[in-house]
Amino acid sequence: MAKAIAVEGLSKAYQLGDFGTGTISRDVERFIARMRGKEDPYLRIGETNDRTVKGESDIVWCLKDLNFDIEEGDAVGIIGRNGAGKSTLLKVLSRITSPTTGSVKVKGRIASLLEVGTGFHPELTGRENVYLNGAILGMRKSEIKRRFDEIVDFSGVERYIDTPVKRYSSGMYVRLAFAVAAHLESEILIVDEVLAVGDSEFQNKCLGKMGDISTGEGRTVLFVSHNMISVQKLCTKGILLSDGKMLNSADIDTVCNQYINLSNESLKSYYKITTDNKMGDGSVELRELKIINTNNEQLDTLFITTKFGFLIEYEIKDNLYEPDLSFLISTISDEKVFHVVHETGDYSIGIHKWVVWVPGNLLNNLEYKFTLGITTSNPVNIHLQHTIVFTVNEDNNSQTRNNKYINKMHGVVRPYLQWEKLN
Repeated sequence: MAKAIAVEGLSKAYQLGDFGTGTISRDVERFIARMRGKEDPYLRIGETNDRTVKGESDIVWCLKDLNFDIEEGDAVGIIGRNGAGKSTLLKVLSRITSPTTGSVKVKGRIASLLEVGTGFHPELTGRENVYLNGAILGMRKSEIKRRFDEIVDFSGVERYIDTPVKRYSSGMYVRLAFAVAAHLESEILIVDEVLAVGDSEFQNKCLGKMGDISTGEGRTVLFVSHNMISVQKLCTKGILLSDGKMLNSADIDTVCNQYINLSNESLKSYYKITTDNKMGDGSVELRELKIINTNNEQLDTLFITTKFGFLIEYEIKDNLYEPDLSFLISTISDEKVFHVVHETGDYSIGIHKWVVWVPGNLLNNLEYKFTLGITTSNPVNIHLQHTIVFTVNEDNNSQTRNNKYINKMHGVVRPYLQWEKLN
């Protein structure tokens, strides 16, 4: 089968801060090198895109030495944590940005949906934007006109098709944009995580359409999502990225399993505080913090439907004024989900052990941070603070909900949580 996309030695570097070399002569030398197709003589080696360490260079490699081929008719899932380089890769493949080094060869026209509203003009109506989008994708007016009714019917925004899209909701935006990208006659369809904006019914509709495009029409589909169930339903092959590097390119089940195992690495060992990672004033020592199931066994993998608990063991070493046990759950990108404060009622010097049970179907399939704090309010003081990272995966019985609306006030979430004292 013929290759639809061939990537060889692909790397993409971004320069932070000042873009110039410092002198006009060096800028001219850089320009001449690029015109001749040679490497930038002033491009530093730089660093990989590792967000967990402080940078030492003003050059960041978002992609580094990627090599892979995608055949015509393949449905490929691009998988990785936030910051792995997925969106950058799609932008390079879509020719929105050019690679720093390496080559990308694409056979056929590309329809890409990378961000909500990409290619839409807010002052134009939905109808006008369909034609504009089609023209941007290289379609003739006659081609667009022939598919126009199908596009509008699939999007479900027929009533508003002659309304300026600036009045559309984000869901309406993505409905119409996906309908345009999926129905116009391109050989390659690239879809980023924008489908998460739509409701579950429309997401399933889009997955079905992409499946038809790949298996029925023989077109190539590249799909980025953190929803492993959706990726496995649609795709047959997968590419796993981490810090801009390709860890694996194989069948989709193998890649998804490897991604889940990597995401849960921080969960596979429980946490004991040492002098190197202790945070606070030292009056409280954290002895143990881990995630357990209802049988008090440590959990390595979490699913949306799983009931789980945070086991917290700490020692109070000094007489403190009523220390509160609190925790914050936020997404890996620091978006607050909920914050809960628990008054333990036991402030004695010695070892204390608690479990806070979290019911199933409360969190989405995302990567989260659990930040534990032991504080006093009078006087205000942080006696201990510690953070662990965990991932919630989707399973076939999941009831997906939007964690933005679970709550940002602890009073509403509190009834769902159960606190249990173990000693």
